[in-house]
Amino acid sequence: MNKDETIAKLIALGVDPEKAKAYNLAGAYLVGTNLGEANLGEANLGEANLGRAYLRGANLRGAYLVEANLRGAYLRGVNLVEANLGRASLRGANLVEANLGRADLVEANLVGAYLVGTNLVEARLRGANLRGAYLVGANLRGANLVGANLRGADLVGANLRGADLRGANLRGADLIGTNLVKANLVGADLVEADLGETDPMIAED
Repeated sequence: MNKDETIAKLIALGVDPEKAKAYNLAGAYLVGTNLGEANLGEANLGEANLGRAYLRGANLRGAYLVEANLRGAYLRGVNLVEANLGRASLRGANLVEANLGRADLVEANLVGAYLVGTNLVEARLRGANLRGAYLVGANLRGANLVGANLRGADLVGANLRGADLRGANLRGADLIGTNLVKANLVGADLVEADLGETDPMIAED
């Protein structure tokens, strides 16, 4: 979907035409809407309500989504490279195979989110809540997870090489086959975490 088609779609959804043309969707109510394949690169969606919205394959590269509600949203394969999702709610959202490289997810709520095979290289997840999240095969190389809550998260086969996990809560997390080479785990809580038979400190890519 090109920009003109995206703008027409937004107007059809009741967004003010001028705001749609300027991609200024701050505070917009878009609950349950179908925006699959939409081109929303660099759009302002701060505090927008996109709960349960369908955004498969959409382009949200560089978008501003601070404190946006994306709870239960379908974001499979979405491009969120360098997007700002600080303090956004992504609880239970489907982000399978999405691209969140270098995205800002500081203090975001990702409880129970599906991040299987998701690209989170160098993403900023400081203080984010990822309790019970599904991160199987996710790429978190070089990510900032300082103080993040990963309690009970499924990180089987994930790549955390060079990630900063200082003070992170990994209680009961599944870390079988996880690559933790050069990861900083100072002060991290690994009580009852499942490391399997692999030594995560010497595992290679």
